[in-house]
Amino acid sequence: MRTTTIPTEIKAASERGQSEARFDSAERQQSRATLKVLMNHIYELNKGVRHMVLFTCKKKYSELAIQRLESQGIPYLLQPAGQQNLNVYFGRRECLEAIRLIVTRPLNLLTPEEDFILGAMLGYDICAQCERYCKRKGQCEGKCQGKCEECINRN
Repeated sequence: MRTTTIPTEIKAASERGQSEARFDSAERQQSRATLKVLMNHIYELNKGVRHMVLFTCKKKYSELAIQRLESQGIPYLLQPAGQQNLNVYFGRRECLEAIRLIVTRPLNLLTPEEDFILGAMLGYDICAQCERYCKRKGQCEGKCQGKCEECINRN
């Protein structure tokens, strides 16, 4: 039985090619997953489940998101979110106009009041927003958990 050896340069190039193929496959999977989340948000918006959406994605997927929104005539706003991400707000025009006035800086720099309003506009659980607001104001330290009127009525 005769064995042959693969020259180091060819072997390295082959491994590099396999690595790039795996990266491309992972990249395609990430792209599909990102698009799937976006399409779910658009579906909920069109069905009236939401009036506004905050979709955060890698900047490299922003063109895909923008094309999809524009093709469906959905208004949107863009906001950088760090070096690699982008916040895409989309939905009803009146909501976006309010966002344009409220969200004038990165989300982590919003006041507790601005943060509360944004969360409420996005349809987040109102009791969780109340608790978050109180914590950010340093007023409750968890004492209000489950005690707002809506939470009491829900239980």
